[in-house]
Amino acid sequence: MKLSKREKDKDSALSLREKLDALPKCPGVYLFKDAQGNVIYIGKAKILRARVRQYFQNAHDGRYQFESLVRRIADVEVIATDTELEALILENTLIRDRKPRYNIDLRDDKSFPFLRITNEPFPRAFLIRRPPADGSRYFGPFSDLFHLRGLLHVLRGLLKIRTCNLPLSEEGIAKKKFKSCLEYHIGRCNAPCIANESCAEYAERIRDFTAVVSGRGKEIIARLRAEMDQYAADLRFEQAAQLRDWLSALDALTERQKVISAEPINRDVIGIAVEDDVGCAVVLQVRSGRMVGRLDYRLKQCRGRDVPEILGEAVERYYSEPVTVPDEIFLPTQPPQTELLHQWLKEKRDGLRVEIRVPARGEKAHLVELAARNAELLLTEYRIAREKNTRIPGALAELRTQLSLPTLPRRMIAFDISTLMGTDKVASMVVFHDGRPAKSHYRCYRIQQVEGMDDFASMREAVLRRFRRLQAEGLDLPDLVLIDGGKGQLAAALEAMRAAGAAGCPVIGLAKRLEEVYRPDDPEPHYLPRTSSALRLLQQIRDEAHRFAITYHRKLRQKRSLHSLLEDIGGVGPARRKALLTRFPTITALRRATVEEIATVPGLSLALAARVHEYLQQTDSDLQN
Repeated sequence: MKLSKREKDKDSALSLREKLDALPKCPGVYLFKDAQGNVIYIGKAKILRARVRQYFQNAHDGRYQFESLVRRIADVEVIATDTELEALILENTLIRDRKPRYNIDLRDDKSFPFLRITNEPFPRAFLIRRPPADGSRYFGPFSDLFHLRGLLHVLRGLLKIRTCNLPLSEEGIAKKKFKSCLEYHIGRCNAPCIANESCAEYAERIRDFTAVVSGRGKEIIARLRAEMDQYAADLRFEQAAQLRDWLSALDALTERQKVISAEPINRDVIGIAVEDDVGCAVVLQVRSGRMVGRLDYRLKQCRGRDVPEILGEAVERYYSEPVTVPDEIFLPTQPPQTELLHQWLKEKRDGLRVEIRVPARGEKAHLVELAARNAELLLTEYRIAREKNTRIPGALAELRTQLSLPTLPRRMIAFDISTLMGTDKVASMVVFHDGRPAKSHYRCYRIQQVEGMDDFASMREAVLRRFRRLQAEGLDLPDLVLIDGGKGQLAAALEAMRAAGAAGCPVIGLAKRLEEVYRPDDPEPHYLPRTSSALRLLQQIRDEAHRFAITYHRKLRQKRSLHSLLEDIGGVGPARRKALLTRFPTITALRRATVEEIATVPGLSLALAARVHEYLQQTDSDLQN
């Protein structure tokens, strides 16, 4: 099984428009990237599909940098989350890590608050932004500070949790070192400082407090709602409204952030999605309790293997690369040979502890589910790209029908000749696969055996050389050969193909004047409809062959013209001409060079370089066209 990053496969990458069409309808964070792959903007959305697509509509959103941002967007990446609140906190983390150009620069370095329950005989509960590792319990982080403060207010009053910072201990209380405060007298504290309640009784109320902030305090919430209804029934609307606000804060707390953990542990959370022969893996990187990034990988050769085996190999391939092994690795299922994998990862960490876990429930299991959901999203994106690349264009089927070809012309080659007054005769051959250029297979030929202006003979030589090469290397013949020209060029190509033993290969000629198609056994031209996609495809291939031939011909002509021009300069012999042509391949490059730059050519003194420079500046002839 081969593991490769999706960015490495450019041919299978989705266009920006297709990525917009494949966006999910769920909360999440989106990252806009420029043509160099740099993140230039990070945003959050309640519905990713609707929010991201707004940027590419005609409407302006009022920001002064909007148009500049949209012009630079070349790619978009999304990270799906459970709620908009999760997206908000993840957006904050990613912005601080990536510092995108078009995001607002925060004025301070404050982080989201946590709720802290201290590790004391009589614990306190309060807010903190940077939790220390002191044994206290932490909940959060939370984004809505106003509601969180309201929640603390109601829970402290209801459960009578102390707010003072007295260093209470059973010994100190027994010695009567403390006095009751105003909170006790207004009924918001039971005054454990004066031994009004025991440590065990206080601990029971702390457990109730913890249950509420953990989202498990249904009984507490039911008690609050009953009190609110009773206040309303007694016409005590102010107290009822206060409880209503507190309950709203309590509801907001239930949407706690699940992407970021309060535990200062480094984790990799791995999700996987497999379909047929391919799969996608997502690694959510959690560092010091914060998710700092997402890595995407594509899995190949998955057919016939079960998910645990694929997952095990993916984990091995990923950690065999120079990546940091974290404290914990969360997986969706147990891979085979887990003990061996655990031992290997421990050795990579120089003997430090590393845990491989498959969370079954709770927030940690939800992290794995979130990674799996992002993997499914990535697989959907890749499947669309794969279908795009393997989809046969309708023009090929139309071309087969119009020309009565024996097979679908998936691989086509085209030849063209370029010459100027019989000099520098060249031929080009371009290749199209499934209707798209295969530029790595393009070839150029310098016509060597033809004197004067004879396009037919030049075409015969180029086609013969190509098909002899195909036969010698045992390569497959193309599904269709396109010749730029009419009957004469087509006859010359047919003669060459018969001589090379490729007489059965379909071949046509396309004349440019009326765009008529000539076939070997048909004396009359065949006219494709002007609106036909098959004709447009043939024109595209013919024009590409012509462009490639012209480019090569111009390059040879410039080189020959420069060579002949240098022959007129005294003191520049064959060796120096060759050195000049190597350093400056075109007349334009040599004319723009300074005397000092020309003098850097081996064998040229400063005086001779000045002579060459002066001669070129006095020459008017434009040899570029």
